[in-house]
Amino acid sequence: MGDPITLFGTDAARPSAQRFNTGRLSFELLDGGLHDIRFDNIEVIRAVTFPVRDRDWGTIGPRLDAAKIEETATGLTLAWNAEFVNGGARLRTSLVVTASGNHLEVHATARSDGDFETNRAGFTVLHPIAASACPLTVEHSDGTAEDSHLPDRIEPWQPFMDIRTLTHTQSGVVTRCQLRGDVFEMEDQRQWSDASFKTYNRPLAWPWPYRLRDGETLQQSVSLSFTGEGQRAYAQDNVTLSVGALNGCRIPELALVVTPAEARELLSDVAPLERIGPQRITAHVDPETDDTDLAPFAQLRARLPLAVDLEYAARCDGDLDSEFTGLAEQIQAANLPISSLFVCPSVDRQSTPPGSSWPDCPPLEDVHAAAARAFPNIPRGGGMLSYFTEFNRKRPPVGMLDFVAHGTNPIVHAADDRSVMQTLTALPWILRSGQAIADGKPYRLGLSSIPMRQNPYGSRTIDNPENQRVCMGNSDPRHFAQFGAAFTLGYLAQIAPFGIEVWTPAAGSGPRGVCKDGNLTPLGDLLSRLSRLAGQPVRNVSVSEPEKAAALATEKTLLLANFTDGPIRMVIENGGEVRLGPYAIAEHPLSGPQE
Repeated sequence: MGDPITLFGTDAARPSAQRFNTGRLSFELLDGGLHDIRFDNIEVIRAVTFPVRDRDWGTIGPRLDAAKIEETATGLTLAWNAEFVNGGARLRTSLVVTASGNHLEVHATARSDGDFETNRAGFTVLHPIAASACPLTVEHSDGTAEDSHLPDRIEPWQPFMDIRTLTHTQSGVVTRCQLRGDVFEMEDQRQWSDASFKTYNRPLAWPWPYRLRDGETLQQSVSLSFTGEGQRAYAQDNVTLSVGALNGCRIPELALVVTPAEARELLSDVAPLERIGPQRITAHVDPETDDTDLAPFAQLRARLPLAVDLEYAARCDGDLDSEFTGLAEQIQAANLPISSLFVCPSVDRQSTPPGSSWPDCPPLEDVHAAAARAFPNIPRGGGMLSYFTEFNRKRPPVGMLDFVAHGTNPIVHAADDRSVMQTLTALPWILRSGQAIADGKPYRLGLSSIPMRQNPYGSRTIDNPENQRVCMGNSDPRHFAQFGAAFTLGYLAQIAPFGIEVWTPAAGSGPRGVCKDGNLTPLGDLLSRLSRLAGQPVRNVSVSEPEKAAALATEKTLLLANFTDGPIRMVIENGGEVRLGPYAIAEHPLSGPQE
């Protein structure tokens, strides 16, 4: 692996995984959890962990003891302690793993020292995204069972509730997962672009946060058993890819989102923005802030030949016609020609989980009707300033709109390097489900940077002064490093076959921007190349290991990205090979028709 500052933007230590094998079963121990659980080398369970959440759904990092390992001729046992601290209280937890050739069990005993506040404390089991649409049997606490499938299309509610046992069949392997010690339910984490289905303890409909009283003890267990024979070839050392014909889609236009303060910063030096050459600027206007000055956007547009799309967090707390007429007058006074208007009620930036009460807000039909009266000749969009999760739960009235939009963020639930890159594999599922909601209307993607702009799931985003890998962080060092560039090329490669109209991978400046110390970051350099591809036709591409690498093909150009911390060799069918270093990007010419 190369220099960590170049690759990740930080020299913060990366947790190291320890791999264990017993018969046909293998798994990793990483950060106090089990990951990449495989039977016959097929990943059938992505993780079994014991996370503890604070009142903002942030993950409380535990203090971990070193695991004690005992190996025998028939299996192995692991044991370690984890201590979670929240305020003046501690949750002292002991975990024990027993594993043999076709069985794995994890048991946890947790005792509260002081009154411990939490939104959730207990086991989480992740089924991998590769299990989407696979046959599934769910056994409930009353002994009844239902035969079903893991979801294909992403629905806004939990697919399964009151779970005692899950049995799914994937690539010839039958995996039975028994859960004990609490009430469990499943959510489709693909909504947040996580590459998994999450089964967790304590239903969302129950009150949160809650307190574990001083001396209270939890006992939970997860038991996995495996049968059948795997029917998939083992992973190869090389990544192979094939380039196909044009698919009728084109590279979307590039937008960068900008607040009034960021626009003023850009006006002091527009050269980096000129180098990148985005087609559009998204002017973010939030009446809840003290800065709604539109003049910097008008000045920026006068300096650069950019379309300006205004995204507006509508107050919706009074007369709607007055609010939107006032916005139109403000735009006119600033002499700001806008190319489109996107409207999202401000209160809808906070997520409303299933079972919770919706905040006071006028019907979306009334909101967009008022916007239409004030802006009769401007293309108007609706959806969410946040993520697909909220877009799916509160769907816009698409018949009244000219386009729909939402953003994505890869560090909602996990922020380790592997999980962040794995989120890219969830994007096709999001877009297929989103297109069903859009019902043929043009589809745009809002901000999709690694750092989080706004936290729909808590009262704040998480500060990251020490440049760590932090869930829901408002800054992330990888955004400014080679990792961020590889992630962004992978993002475009995933969305390119879906006919997306506009994408927004970064902000114009600030912690989600494209410059650092006055210079373009690796992401900025990449975007200066990708912006020039906008409008070019896209080819179909198939990659053998999509969690290791990505490929984006236009008529004459192939762009490649390595998602791993080691070198890889990418073999192009009928087209040679390319060697890529850790998180590297390469360009390869294409010639002649591809089949």
